[in-house]
Amino acid sequence: MTVLTAPSSPLGRAWGRVVDVFTSPKSGPVLVTGLLFLLMFLAGGARYRGFLSATTILNLLVSYSYLIVLAVGMSFVIISGGIDLSVGAVLALSTIIAARLLQLGWNPVVVIVLILLTTSVLGLLVGLMIHVFDVQPFIATLAAMFLARGLCYIIAKESISITDPFFTWMATTRIVLGPKMSITPSVIIALVVLAIAVWVLQYTRFGRTAYAIGGGEQSGMLMGLPTSRTKVLVYVISGFCSGLAGVLYAFYTLSGYALTGVGTELDAIAAVVIGGTLLTGGYGFVLGSALGVLVLGLIQTIITFEGTLSSWWTKIFIGALLLVFIILQKVLTSRRA
Repeated sequence: MTVLTAPSSPLGRAWGRVVDVFTSPKSGPVLVTGLLFLLMFLAGGARYRGFLSATTILNLLVSYSYLIVLAVGMSFVIISGGIDLSVGAVLALSTIIAARLLQLGWNPVVVIVLILLTTSVLGLLVGLMIHVFDVQPFIATLAAMFLARGLCYIIAKESISITDPFFTWMATTRIVLGPKMSITPSVIIALVVLAIAVWVLQYTRFGRTAYAIGGGEQSGMLMGLPTSRTKVLVYVISGFCSGLAGVLYAFYTLSGYALTGVGTELDAIAAVVIGGTLLTGGYGFVLGSALGVLVLGLIQTIITFEGTLSSWWTKIFIGALLLVFIILQKVLTSRRA
């Protein structure tokens, strides 16, 4: 007996494609994040006067440019199936090194290069520890976190102000984009890093290998991909981005302090996960991580506009969002299994 089925309508096929996109473990969480950001932005605009404007978005980029760079480095690590708990402490180490060396009269360009080299080498050591000695990323990066934070206190226990002319110029310079709209040079740096990361992950062999490691390292090895080298290099990239984020944070605050960035590693992880990257690796978009940073920043902005809420509500909302997105990822991946 032959069963005849009526051909689906164009509207039905279009709806089916939309459902497939939103239920895909690869693109679904990112689209949900984008929709969430849009709804929060519109809700803020409906409640607060002057909220619904390009200035609000630009202010988020100015305030969180360092966190975008930090999330970029974290994206490489999580996509490859790892984790990096040291990024907040390395950020603090970068600020304190910058402040101390500038206080001693060092050239700011030399200071920045030295910071980036130091944090990249620290990332290399972490990567080698994970690959060569088969240490779990959680343990290896936890050790690096304690090391970096301890070095901060050895260099200086108190906060050090930065008065260097170049750092001051980077902190005060505004690039005008229109009436009441401007950004800082740090935003340009963060967007350039973001663009490079998108290109590397989507269009290079290194990026494909990082995804392959997250999806299954043994499969990547059988395919002949350089999994060992890539596994180490993602931590070098994370270390480099942590150092650069520290430099941007020093531009923003014009100070270095040992307690800077406490908990920032959790913000970076939250931004990456909310941005659609699977914690188990293999799926994710670095643009989604940047969008996740903007979502976190928008939550803080709305709470600031509200005025009556404690700043601790930011952590509560972020925690709730993180749980929702982890459950969403679990549901989508189980449906595709």
